[in-house]
Amino acid sequence: MAADPVIPEYILIIASSARMLTQAAKAAGLKPLVIDRFADQDTQAGAEAYRRVDSLSSTDITAAVEYFIERYGVAHAVYGSGFECCPDSLGYLEDRLTILGNRADAFAGIQHKQTFFACLNELNISCPDVSFSAPMSGKDWLIKPLQGAGGLGIQRWHAEDEPSEAVYWQRHVEGEPRSVLFLADGRNVQVIGFNRQWTVALDDRQAFVFSGIISDSQLPGEHKVQVTDWLRKLVPAFALKGLNSLDFIQAEGQIYVLEVNARPPASMQLYDQDLLYRHVRASQGELIDYPVMQTGCMGCQIVYASADLRIPKVFEWPSWCMDLPESGALIGAKQPICSIIAHAEKSQQVLEALSIRHQIIVNKLH
Repeated sequence: MAADPVIPEYILIIASSARMLTQAAKAAGLKPLVIDRFADQDTQAGAEAYRRVDSLSSTDITAAVEYFIERYGVAHAVYGSGFECCPDSLGYLEDRLTILGNRADAFAGIQHKQTFFACLNELNISCPDVSFSAPMSGKDWLIKPLQGAGGLGIQRWHAEDEPSEAVYWQRHVEGEPRSVLFLADGRNVQVIGFNRQWTVALDDRQAFVFSGIISDSQLPGEHKVQVTDWLRKLVPAFALKGLNSLDFIQAEGQIYVLEVNARPPASMQLYDQDLLYRHVRASQGELIDYPVMQTGCMGCQIVYASADLRIPKVFEWPSWCMDLPESGALIGAKQPICSIIAHAEKSQQVLEALSIRHQIIVNKLH
């Protein structure tokens, strides 16, 4: 018989930007100790204690992790976005703490693109064509970093280009980006919701950067069934645990897998459910039934700076803003300023509200 799941008092939250997980942990009755790169105002407000780091490399996080272990006796950790670029750091975390989420080897398997796409092929799961050497023709190909997240570094491929980092190539499919949020216990899957998402072109070399997501996928029922079937194959193949998401694209009546985010994704904040608590339970092998309480539609969007700007010393952030930088902070061009969120009965109302709110922030700060 499996042991009852452990619900820790203190939990280490570590991510490039940890606000979402910090607030979710606090809402779940846990005491979050936080390590991230920004230490935004709302992250600080929700954390029992926090440390800001320059990166998620093991060199940069070790002192903060060891401090929290020694000072608070924390024994469990939940990690979020940012480890795609520092996967080796998860091995260190796993040596020091109990990871609630995917094990380091599962995360590494998903992130190793040759392994991931070979698995898709073996499981007969559709995806756009992939190449690990430069295609003969640059037409209709994207170039993507082997280690990346949030669409950073994705650009259209031109045959005369010389890659400046470790990359792979993927056939460009024109369509609508979608994702599915799900829980897993290593073998079984629970679908939480299907979402639509969109990107923004910051420049030619950052042409598909994650911009926003909404909890209304407008996906046909047969495609939902197909994606769920894919998840039933992928979860045991990689022993996925906790909250994850699968990104896919809908094009001309077909759907194609793009990637799996093997950690709690941005879409978890779109759902009125205790998902961090369920993440902790699922990571320990227990998927719990939960009544769907969702009403209406939720969306969130990132506001990027079009030029360098400094946050005023006195600035009143609207209640619908999140990931708030500190007063006086310098935000570089093409960097995130904050996130905005909207809720309404219909998805079109949410999108209109996000557009208006985005412009309000831009007008206030630029």
